[in-house]
Amino acid sequence: METALLIGALIAFIAWRIMPAKGVKTISTAQLKTIINDKDKLFIDVRTPREYKGSGLKQFQNMPLGSDMTKLPNDKEIIVICQSGMRSKQACKQLKKLGYTNITNVRGGMSAY
Repeated sequence: METALLIGALIAFIAWRIMPAKGVKTISTAQLKTIINDKDKLFIDVRTPREYKGSGLKQFQNMPLGSDMTKLPNDKEIIVICQSGMRSKQACKQLKKLGYTNITNVRGGMSAY
């Protein structure tokens, strides 16, 4: 009985971790490729500077997770990417808490690009 409860809790935790943040859109890397040159969007890469330097996209501004995001414009859609999609999901949640409403996470991150 305890094992079943533990497994159930573990499954619930994993599902919670991979579910998109409420109010945040998610796009694939294929969809990203169709909008990457859109000047009306703000592209943010939340990986470390070293990761970004190794394989960053020129359209993305490097702003590592934990950076001060309070000065980002509110009038543009913010597209967020990281290596796998987990840090960008966290960044999207932070942006949502800061009051931003037009936020999009790139599913799979640079690993899927």
